[in-house]
Amino acid sequence: MFSIKRALTKAPAVGQSFRALATAAAGAPKTMTVRDGINKAMEEELERDPDVFLMGEEVAQYNGAYKISRGLLDKFGPKRVVDTPITEMGFTGLCVGAAFSGLKPICEFMTMNFAMQAIDQIINSAAKTYYMSGGKLPVNIVFRGPNGAAAGVAAQHSQDYSAWYGAIPGLKVISPYSVSDARGLLKSAIRDPNPVVCLENELLYGQSFPVDEKILSPDYTIPIGEAEILREGKDVSIFSYTRNLNFCLEAADIVRDKYGVEAEVINLRSIKPLDLPAIFKSVIKTHHAITVESGFASFGVGSEIVAQVMESSAFDYLDSPMERITGCETPTPYAKSLEDFAFPDTPTVVRGIEKVLSLGAWA
Repeated sequence: MFSIKRALTKAPAVGQSFRALATAAAGAPKTMTVRDGINKAMEEELERDPDVFLMGEEVAQYNGAYKISRGLLDKFGPKRVVDTPITEMGFTGLCVGAAFSGLKPICEFMTMNFAMQAIDQIINSAAKTYYMSGGKLPVNIVFRGPNGAAAGVAAQHSQDYSAWYGAIPGLKVISPYSVSDARGLLKSAIRDPNPVVCLENELLYGQSFPVDEKILSPDYTIPIGEAEILREGKDVSIFSYTRNLNFCLEAADIVRDKYGVEAEVINLRSIKPLDLPAIFKSVIKTHHAITVESGFASFGVGSEIVAQVMESSAFDYLDSPMERITGCETPTPYAKSLEDFAFPDTPTVVRGIEKVLSLGAWA
Protein backbone atom coordinates (compact mmCIF):
# COMPACT_ATOMS: atom_id res chain seq x y z
CA MET A 1 0.00 0.00 0.00
CA PHE A 2 1.22 3.49 -0.84
CA SER A 3 1.77 5.46 2.35
CA ILE A 4 0.44 9.03 2.49
CA LYS A 5 3.22 11.43 3.48
CA ARG A 6 2.91 15.05 2.54
CA ALA A 7 3.39 18.47 4.05
CA LEU A 8 2.56 21.01 1.37
CA THR A 9 -0.89 22.44 0.71
CA LYS A 10 -2.15 24.05 -2.44
CA ALA A 11 -2.17 27.79 -2.81
CA PRO A 12 -5.62 29.29 -3.35
CA ALA A 13 -6.53 30.06 -6.93
CA VAL A 14 -6.40 33.68 -8.02
CA GLY A 15 -9.92 35.10 -8.32
CA GLN A 16 -11.20 36.28 -11.66
CA SER A 17 -12.63 39.71 -12.19
CA PHE A 18 -16.38 40.14 -12.67
CA ARG A 19 -15.77 41.16 -16.29
CA ALA A 20 -13.72 38.02 -16.97
CA LEU A 21 -16.35 35.83 -15.36
CA ALA A 22 -19.13 37.46 -17.39
CA THR A 23 -17.17 37.01 -20.61
CA ALA A 24 -16.47 33.35 -19.84
CA ALA A 25 -20.10 32.69 -18.91
CA ALA A 26 -21.40 34.10 -22.18
CA GLY A 27 -19.93 31.26 -24.24
CA ALA A 28 -19.80 28.58 -21.56
CA PRO A 29 -21.84 25.37 -21.75
CA LYS A 30 -24.75 24.99 -19.36
CA THR A 31 -23.71 23.80 -15.92
CA MET A 32 -25.43 22.65 -12.74
CA THR A 33 -24.23 22.01 -9.20
CA VAL A 34 -24.41 18.54 -7.68
CA ARG A 35 -26.74 20.02 -5.03
CA ASP A 36 -29.21 21.12 -7.70
CA GLY A 37 -28.83 17.85 -9.57
CA ILE A 38 -29.90 15.83 -6.51
CA ASN A 39 -32.70 18.29 -5.74
CA LYS A 40 -34.09 18.08 -9.26
CA ALA A 41 -33.84 14.29 -9.34
CA MET A 42 -35.86 13.98 -6.12
CA GLU A 43 -38.41 16.52 -7.35
CA GLU A 44 -38.94 14.59 -10.59
CA GLU A 45 -39.29 11.26 -8.78
CA LEU A 46 -41.71 12.69 -6.22
CA GLU A 47 -43.75 14.04 -9.11
CA ARG A 48 -43.53 10.81 -11.11
CA ASP A 49 -44.57 8.39 -8.34
CA PRO A 50 -46.98 9.23 -5.49
CA ASP A 51 -45.49 6.39 -3.41
CA VAL A 52 -42.18 8.24 -3.11
CA PHE A 53 -41.62 10.46 -0.07
CA LEU A 54 -38.66 12.14 1.62
CA MET A 55 -38.05 11.94 5.36
CA GLY A 56 -35.25 13.19 7.60
CA GLU A 57 -34.00 15.91 9.90
CA GLU A 58 -34.64 19.45 8.59
CA VAL A 59 -35.57 18.25 5.09
CA ALA A 60 -38.83 20.23 5.01
CA GLN A 61 -39.14 23.66 6.63
CA TYR A 62 -35.39 24.32 6.63
CA ASN A 63 -35.05 23.07 3.01
CA GLY A 64 -32.41 20.54 4.08
CA ALA A 65 -29.24 20.96 6.13
CA TYR A 66 -27.35 21.43 2.83
CA LYS A 67 -30.35 22.88 0.93
CA ILE A 68 -30.66 19.66 -1.06
CA SER A 69 -34.44 19.55 -0.55
CA ARG A 70 -34.98 23.24 -1.27
CA GLY A 71 -38.54 23.95 -2.42
CA LEU A 72 -39.83 20.38 -2.11
CA LEU A 73 -42.05 21.05 0.92
CA ASP A 74 -43.75 23.95 -0.86
CA LYS A 75 -44.45 21.79 -3.90
CA PHE A 76 -45.40 18.46 -2.33
CA GLY A 77 -46.56 19.29 1.20
CA PRO A 78 -45.77 17.84 4.65
CA LYS A 79 -47.07 14.33 3.88
CA ARG A 80 -44.48 13.83 1.14
CA VAL A 81 -41.59 15.84 2.64
CA VAL A 82 -41.45 15.02 6.34
CA ASP A 83 -39.37 16.64 9.07
CA THR A 84 -38.36 14.36 11.93
CA PRO A 85 -37.03 14.68 15.47
CA ILE A 86 -33.35 13.94 16.06
CA THR A 87 -33.81 10.15 16.21
CA GLU A 88 -32.17 8.24 13.38
CA MET A 89 -33.23 4.92 14.87
CA GLY A 90 -36.85 6.08 14.93
CA PHE A 91 -37.32 7.65 11.51
CA THR A 92 -35.20 5.00 9.76
CA GLY A 93 -37.37 2.29 11.26
CA LEU A 94 -40.45 4.20 10.13
CA CYS A 95 -39.08 4.43 6.59
CA VAL A 96 -38.23 0.72 6.48
CA GLY A 97 -41.73 -0.13 7.70
CA ALA A 98 -43.21 2.13 5.04
CA ALA A 99 -41.16 0.28 2.42
CA PHE A 100 -42.52 -3.03 3.76
CA SER A 101 -45.98 -1.59 3.09
CA GLY A 102 -45.22 -0.75 -0.53
CA LEU A 103 -44.14 2.89 -0.28
CA LYS A 104 -40.79 4.16 -1.59
CA PRO A 105 -39.06 6.26 1.06
CA ILE A 106 -35.98 8.43 0.58
CA CYS A 107 -34.43 8.36 4.05
CA GLU A 108 -32.00 11.28 4.41
CA PHE A 109 -29.29 11.38 7.06
CA MET A 110 -27.70 14.71 7.91
CA THR A 111 -24.47 12.75 7.62
CA MET A 112 -23.99 9.03 7.07
CA ASN A 113 -22.04 9.02 10.33
CA PHE A 114 -25.39 9.47 12.09
CA ALA A 115 -26.75 6.41 10.27
CA MET A 116 -24.73 4.33 12.75
CA GLN A 117 -27.60 5.04 15.15
CA ALA A 118 -29.86 3.14 12.74
CA ILE A 119 -27.51 0.39 11.57
CA ASP A 120 -29.85 -2.37 12.79
CA GLN A 121 -32.75 -1.01 10.73
CA ILE A 122 -30.57 -0.60 7.63
CA ILE A 123 -28.88 -4.01 7.75
CA ASN A 124 -31.03 -6.43 9.76
CA SER A 125 -34.36 -5.07 8.53
CA ALA A 126 -33.91 -3.43 5.12
CA ALA A 127 -31.02 -5.44 3.64
CA LYS A 128 -32.08 -8.92 4.77
CA THR A 129 -35.87 -8.97 4.51
CA TYR A 130 -36.20 -9.79 0.81
CA TYR A 131 -34.01 -12.86 1.29
CA MET A 132 -35.61 -13.88 4.60
CA SER A 133 -39.11 -13.57 3.13
CA GLY A 134 -38.24 -15.93 0.29
CA GLY A 135 -38.49 -13.13 -2.25
CA LYS A 136 -42.01 -12.14 -1.21
CA LEU A 137 -41.26 -8.76 0.39
CA PRO A 138 -39.16 -6.28 -1.63
CA VAL A 139 -37.84 -3.26 0.26
CA ASN A 140 -37.82 -0.24 -2.04
CA ILE A 141 -35.91 2.36 -0.02
CA VAL A 142 -33.01 4.78 -0.50
CA PHE A 143 -30.74 5.77 2.37
CA ARG A 144 -28.83 8.88 1.35
CA GLY A 145 -26.68 11.66 2.77
CA PRO A 146 -23.14 13.06 2.84
CA ASN A 147 -20.41 10.50 3.46
CA GLY A 148 -16.75 10.79 4.40
CA ALA A 149 -14.83 13.85 5.52
CA ALA A 150 -16.08 17.36 4.90
CA ALA A 151 -13.92 20.16 6.35
CA GLY A 152 -13.06 20.48 10.01
CA VAL A 153 -15.82 18.25 11.38
CA ALA A 154 -13.45 15.85 13.19
CA ALA A 155 -13.42 12.11 13.74
CA GLN A 156 -17.07 11.38 14.53
CA HIS A 157 -18.41 13.15 11.42
CA SER A 158 -15.80 12.18 8.81
CA GLN A 159 -15.87 8.43 8.18
CA ASP A 160 -16.27 6.87 4.73
CA TYR A 161 -18.78 4.02 4.95
CA SER A 162 -18.37 2.68 1.42
CA ALA A 163 -16.64 -0.52 2.57
CA TRP A 164 -19.07 -1.00 5.49
CA TYR A 165 -22.18 -1.03 3.35
CA GLY A 166 -20.45 -2.64 0.39
CA ALA A 167 -19.83 -5.74 2.52
CA ILE A 168 -23.54 -6.39 3.15
CA PRO A 169 -25.54 -8.78 0.92
CA GLY A 170 -28.91 -7.27 0.05
CA LEU A 171 -27.70 -3.66 -0.19
CA LYS A 172 -26.76 -1.80 -3.34
CA VAL A 173 -24.27 1.03 -2.75
CA ILE A 174 -23.70 4.01 -5.05
CA SER A 175 -21.36 6.98 -4.71
CA PRO A 176 -21.95 9.75 -7.28
CA TYR A 177 -19.30 12.17 -8.54
CA SER A 178 -20.80 14.46 -11.18
CA VAL A 179 -24.26 15.93 -11.77
CA SER A 180 -24.81 13.16 -14.31
CA ASP A 181 -24.04 10.58 -11.61
CA ALA A 182 -26.12 12.34 -8.99
CA ARG A 183 -29.21 12.50 -11.19
CA GLY A 184 -28.90 9.20 -13.02
CA LEU A 185 -27.89 7.03 -10.09
CA LEU A 186 -30.34 8.53 -7.59
CA LYS A 187 -33.28 8.16 -9.97
CA SER A 188 -32.30 4.52 -10.58
CA ALA A 189 -32.00 3.99 -6.83
CA ILE A 190 -35.47 5.41 -6.11
CA ARG A 191 -36.98 3.15 -8.77
CA ASP A 192 -35.05 0.06 -7.66
CA PRO A 193 -37.06 -2.49 -5.64
CA ASN A 194 -34.01 -3.17 -3.44
CA PRO A 195 -32.56 -1.04 -0.63
CA VAL A 196 -29.90 1.33 -1.98
CA VAL A 197 -27.37 3.33 0.03
CA CYS A 198 -26.42 6.58 -1.75
CA LEU A 199 -23.14 7.95 -0.39
CA GLU A 200 -22.73 11.59 -1.41
CA ASN A 201 -19.90 14.01 -0.65
CA GLU A 202 -20.64 17.29 1.08
CA LEU A 203 -17.69 19.04 -0.57
CA LEU A 204 -19.07 18.15 -4.00
CA TYR A 205 -22.51 19.67 -3.39
CA GLY A 206 -21.40 23.10 -4.62
CA GLN A 207 -19.25 21.86 -7.51
CA SER A 208 -20.64 22.52 -10.99
CA PHE A 209 -20.52 20.15 -13.96
CA PRO A 210 -21.61 20.52 -17.60
CA VAL A 211 -25.10 19.23 -18.36
CA ASP A 212 -27.05 18.70 -21.56
CA GLU A 213 -30.62 17.86 -22.54
CA LYS A 214 -30.01 14.15 -22.08
CA ILE A 215 -28.80 14.54 -18.48
CA LEU A 216 -31.62 16.97 -17.67
CA SER A 217 -34.33 14.69 -19.04
CA PRO A 218 -36.78 13.40 -16.38
CA ASP A 219 -36.24 9.93 -17.89
CA TYR A 220 -32.44 10.01 -17.50
CA THR A 221 -31.05 7.14 -15.44
CA ILE A 222 -27.71 5.37 -15.01
CA PRO A 223 -27.76 1.62 -14.35
CA ILE A 224 -26.45 0.74 -10.89
CA GLY A 225 -23.25 -1.29 -11.29
CA GLU A 226 -21.95 0.46 -14.40
CA ALA A 227 -18.62 2.30 -14.19
CA GLU A 228 -17.61 5.21 -16.43
CA ILE A 229 -14.34 5.98 -18.18
CA LEU A 230 -13.75 9.64 -17.34
CA ARG A 231 -10.46 9.74 -19.22
CA GLU A 232 -9.05 7.27 -21.74
CA GLY A 233 -5.46 6.10 -21.27
CA LYS A 234 -3.04 3.31 -22.13
CA ASP A 235 -0.33 3.34 -19.44
CA VAL A 236 -1.99 3.04 -16.02
CA SER A 237 -5.53 2.58 -14.69
CA ILE A 238 -6.81 4.71 -11.80
CA PHE A 239 -9.93 3.40 -10.04
CA SER A 240 -11.72 5.83 -7.77
CA TYR A 241 -15.08 7.33 -6.88
CA THR A 242 -16.75 10.54 -5.72
CA ARG A 243 -14.59 13.59 -4.83
CA ASN A 244 -11.21 11.83 -5.15
CA LEU A 245 -11.79 11.75 -8.91
CA ASN A 246 -10.93 15.46 -8.93
CA PHE A 247 -7.44 14.58 -7.70
CA CYS A 248 -7.14 11.64 -10.09
CA LEU A 249 -7.95 13.80 -13.11
CA GLU A 250 -5.47 16.49 -12.00
CA ALA A 251 -2.79 13.84 -11.41
CA ALA A 252 -3.42 12.41 -14.88
CA ASP A 253 -2.72 15.83 -16.41
CA ILE A 254 0.49 16.17 -14.39
CA VAL A 255 1.99 12.79 -15.35
CA ARG A 256 1.04 13.39 -18.98
CA ASP A 257 2.89 16.70 -19.06
CA LYS A 258 5.84 15.47 -16.99
CA TYR A 259 6.37 11.94 -18.29
CA GLY A 260 4.13 11.53 -21.35
CA VAL A 261 2.09 8.98 -19.40
CA GLU A 262 -1.54 8.52 -20.42
CA ALA A 263 -3.57 7.51 -17.36
CA GLU A 264 -7.03 5.98 -17.66
CA VAL A 265 -9.37 7.31 -14.96
CA ILE A 266 -12.33 5.10 -14.06
CA ASN A 267 -15.28 6.49 -12.09
CA LEU A 268 -16.61 3.44 -10.25
CA ARG A 269 -19.96 5.14 -9.47
CA SER A 270 -21.22 1.90 -7.92
CA ILE A 271 -19.50 0.28 -4.91
CA LYS A 272 -21.90 -2.67 -4.71
CA PRO A 273 -22.05 -4.14 -7.25
CA LEU A 274 -18.65 -3.23 -8.66
CA ASP A 275 -18.36 -3.12 -12.43
CA LEU A 276 -15.76 -5.90 -12.54
CA PRO A 277 -15.78 -6.30 -16.34
CA ALA A 278 -14.84 -2.61 -16.72
CA ILE A 279 -12.11 -2.94 -14.09
CA PHE A 280 -10.62 -6.06 -15.70
CA LYS A 281 -10.79 -4.57 -19.18
CA SER A 282 -8.87 -1.47 -18.09
CA VAL A 283 -6.18 -3.50 -16.29
CA ILE A 284 -5.71 -5.73 -19.34
CA LYS A 285 -5.35 -2.59 -21.46
CA THR A 286 -2.85 -0.63 -19.31
CA HIS A 287 -0.96 -3.38 -17.38
CA HIS A 288 -0.68 -1.09 -14.31
CA ALA A 289 -3.27 0.08 -11.78
CA ILE A 290 -3.86 2.07 -8.60
CA THR A 291 -6.96 2.60 -6.47
CA VAL A 292 -7.77 5.88 -4.72
CA GLU A 293 -10.20 6.29 -1.82
CA SER A 294 -10.60 8.28 1.40
CA GLY A 295 -11.57 5.28 3.50
CA PHE A 296 -9.26 3.36 5.77
CA ALA A 297 -6.66 1.08 4.22
CA SER A 298 -7.80 -2.05 6.03
CA PHE A 299 -10.60 -4.02 4.33
CA GLY A 300 -11.38 -1.13 1.98
CA VAL A 301 -12.85 -0.69 -1.49
CA GLY A 302 -9.34 -0.69 -2.96
CA SER A 303 -8.58 -3.95 -1.17
CA GLU A 304 -11.62 -5.56 -2.80
CA ILE A 305 -10.63 -4.31 -6.25
CA VAL A 306 -7.08 -5.64 -5.84
CA ALA A 307 -8.40 -9.01 -4.65
CA GLN A 308 -10.84 -9.28 -7.55
CA VAL A 309 -8.10 -8.50 -10.08
CA MET A 310 -5.74 -11.03 -8.48
CA GLU A 311 -8.40 -13.74 -8.62
CA SER A 312 -9.15 -13.07 -12.30
CA SER A 313 -7.31 -13.60 -15.56
CA ALA A 314 -6.58 -9.84 -15.59
CA PHE A 315 -3.88 -10.51 -12.99
CA ASP A 316 -1.71 -12.10 -15.69
CA TYR A 317 -1.56 -8.76 -17.53
CA LEU A 318 -0.13 -6.72 -14.64
CA ASP A 319 3.48 -5.64 -15.10
CA SER A 320 3.81 -4.41 -11.50
CA PRO A 321 1.87 -4.79 -8.24
CA MET A 322 -1.26 -2.68 -7.85
CA GLU A 323 -1.13 0.15 -5.32
CA ARG A 324 -3.84 1.30 -2.89
CA ILE A 325 -3.96 5.01 -2.05
CA THR A 326 -6.18 5.51 0.97
CA GLY A 327 -6.88 7.68 3.96
CA CYS A 328 -4.61 7.29 6.95
CA GLU A 329 -5.32 4.49 9.40
CA THR A 330 -6.45 6.88 12.11
CA PRO A 331 -9.60 8.72 13.21
CA THR A 332 -9.87 11.95 11.23
CA PRO A 333 -8.01 14.78 12.99
CA TYR A 334 -9.78 18.06 13.72
CA ALA A 335 -6.78 20.35 13.05
CA LYS A 336 -6.83 21.37 9.39
CA SER A 337 -3.13 20.71 8.80
CA LEU A 338 -3.50 17.16 10.11
CA GLU A 339 -6.83 16.64 8.33
CA ASP A 340 -5.19 17.62 5.02
CA PHE A 341 -2.39 15.18 5.79
CA ALA A 342 -4.83 12.32 6.46
CA PHE A 343 -6.44 12.04 3.03
CA PRO A 344 -5.29 11.61 -0.59
CA ASP A 345 -4.72 14.66 -2.75
CA THR A 346 -3.29 15.28 -6.21
CA PRO A 347 0.43 14.94 -5.26
CA THR A 348 -0.36 11.69 -3.45
CA VAL A 349 -1.98 10.25 -6.57
CA VAL A 350 0.96 11.41 -8.69
CA ARG A 351 3.38 9.58 -6.39
CA GLY A 352 1.24 6.46 -6.62
CA ILE A 353 1.40 6.57 -10.42
CA GLU A 354 5.16 7.14 -10.30
CA LYS A 355 5.58 4.11 -8.05
CA VAL A 356 3.67 1.60 -10.20
CA LEU A 357 5.44 2.87 -13.33
CA SER A 358 8.88 3.20 -11.69
CA LEU A 359 9.13 6.92 -12.47
CA GLY A 360 10.66 9.86 -10.61
CA ALA A 361 12.07 8.88 -7.22
CA TRP A 362 10.95 5.28 -7.85
CA ALA A 363 12.99 4.89 -11.06
